[in-house]
Amino acid sequence: MNTYLRLCLAFLLLGSIACGGGNSENAATPPGAAVADPVNAETAGGLKGSIKLEGTPPAAQTINRRSDPYCEQQGEAKTQNFIVSNGGLEDVFVYVKDGLGDMRFPVPTTAVVLDQKGCTYAPRVFGIQAGQPLEILNSDETLHNIHALPMNNREFNRGQALKGLKHTHVFTTAEVMVPFKCDVHNWMNAWVGVLNHPFYTVSGSGGAFDIQRLPPGTYSIEAWHEKLGTQTQMVTIGPKETKELSFTFKL
Repeated sequence: MNTYLRLCLAFLLLGSIACGGGNSENAATPPGAAVADPVNAETAGGLKGSIKLEGTPPAAQTINRRSDPYCEQQGEAKTQNFIVSNGGLEDVFVYVKDGLGDMRFPVPTTAVVLDQKGCTYAPRVFGIQAGQPLEILNSDETLHNIHALPMNNREFNRGQALKGLKHTHVFTTAEVMVPFKCDVHNWMNAWVGVLNHPFYTVSGSGGAFDIQRLPPGTYSIEAWHEKLGTQTQMVTIGPKETKELSFTFKL
């Protein structure tokens, strides 16, 4: 038996023992789950903006995936620590850090999906509300494991040896950010921002971001990047007002 197969079998056995062999986890629903939406559509505003990058980011590096023949067959893969388009920085998590007071918000019942596809996590950076289900899917014909390393929530490490396997997890406590890794494939990483409210997003093409349905108020807005850390700005949004906000990260 070759080294890769031995490793696969070891992780499969470890996942079954450590996680009880099930495919879901039960967790207490946080207090904000069964409440009415406090946002008044007549007065709600919004926040739009962009994430800029000053300086030249390091060139993406080719990832050596020869440890798993299946992953190697998926084609060339490069690091994605800095994704820049039209001068804007993508994959930046932007969210309301403070200013909502004691408002509580309904928790969505629709699951957020984290897929393992092409031997990478998709999406790599995303958000979810505490109490909302996270569905972790293996779309590859190889062994993966999803290893979450939170500080405030419960750590878990779940093996998925077959294509199509799913596992559902629920975070119970707000935490920005929770890292994920695959212990089988050391190049696989992802991050999730867990919040008690729905006011978050991830910057896309050109570094653009958009957060809507914000109640009027003064907020602390934070932007997080996996390599460049965080930046925070204050903004006041009036009734039916949409504000523009720009963050600039420097290398």
